[in-house]
Amino acid sequence: MITLIAALFGLWRLLKPPNSSSPSPTLRFVSLAWQEQALRANRELVADWNAAHPDVPVEYVQGTWNSIHDYLITSFETGEVPDVFHYESSIIVDFAMRGYLADLAPMLEEEMKQDILPAAWASVTRPNGEVTGVPLVMESLIVLFNQKLFEQAQITPPTLAQPWTWENLRRAALQLTKDTNGDGEIEQWGAAFGLRNSANIVMNLSISFGGSFFRKEHGKYVVKAGAEEKDLLRTIHAMLYEDRSASPASVGQSGTGMIPGFFNGKYAMLVGIGAWARQQLVENAPKNFRWGVMPPLRARTQNTGISTQTLSIPKKSTKQKQAMEFIKFMLSTENMAKLAHSDWMIPTRQSCLNLPLFQTRDDGWDVVSAGAQFLTTGPWLGAPGYVEWKTRVANPI
Repeated sequence: MITLIAALFGLWRLLKPPNSSSPSPTLRFVSLAWQEQALRANRELVADWNAAHPDVPVEYVQGTWNSIHDYLITSFETGEVPDVFHYESSIIVDFAMRGYLADLAPMLEEEMKQDILPAAWASVTRPNGEVTGVPLVMESLIVLFNQKLFEQAQITPPTLAQPWTWENLRRAALQLTKDTNGDGEIEQWGAAFGLRNSANIVMNLSISFGGSFFRKEHGKYVVKAGAEEKDLLRTIHAMLYEDRSASPASVGQSGTGMIPGFFNGKYAMLVGIGAWARQQLVENAPKNFRWGVMPPLRARTQNTGISTQTLSIPKKSTKQKQAMEFIKFMLSTENMAKLAHSDWMIPTRQSCLNLPLFQTRDDGWDVVSAGAQFLTTGPWLGAPGYVEWKTRVANPI
């Protein structure tokens, strides 16, 4: 009898509706950090917040990049939303257009508005002035090069003061391409392009040529590939099939898939790889392997498109004020620096970029940080259906 009563009481507690007059003070934070250092940094900061704010604790929820979109759509539709979630600017703009996100513009402090770079704000600001999220880090595309192979070919790498053009890169790649054992086959390629998911790389790098792909005509977005959009594609095609200075096999690889070939001397340069890849070089490079980072290549300009990672608040969150306080805590100069450095990505605050932490030479932070001045947003940002177009049309595989 006692066992039966206990079981019935337990069932009653599960089925009993929550007391709406006293909602849980806990904030739910969904993070997409995945690298070991970034995971540790996020969890440490949540622990710091909880120690300082016992009345508004944060529950850390680990999400994944592969599942977050479906999870959020379901959350928005059911109302069972997290209070703060981590995602990226190009996708949350679409969420905002559907009315899923809180407008953060009225909640922003002047210090944060002034310190975060204009390009980062542009990635999360709608034409009506609404702010869909606070930008945390910026993903930039870089060129990595093998210092030893450059020295053997007597090639002087570009500097911040004297950046290379794409023609400079093309000539260097041709000079670095070699049949090292005389068997008639190329063993050392001058360049490699990881174009397995090519839309992000091609579109963002085409900005330096004046390319836009998306344009507004009669109030509607249209996709067009004119001369400016084709310039980068022509250059890549020429290096692959005319000069034969870029590895055709690399086209089907991802950025990380090219790194082993970079280590063993198969590729002298990795073109258009994410700045985050430097972590793998620091942690996994063979002994005495020397590498460097090039400043952004110049076409018409050195501008490169970006996507920012963001923290946002769902409109259905009942604790928006507390959620914004948590975002301000996570994205203070000190804490943003910790998060960005652990993820090997560019922080959005100028005060972070000025820190010695982001000016070191051996791991390329000095060049990557200096390149932040050339980062910009593509004109496709905010185009209805852009994410679906990129996924199903531009990256069909």
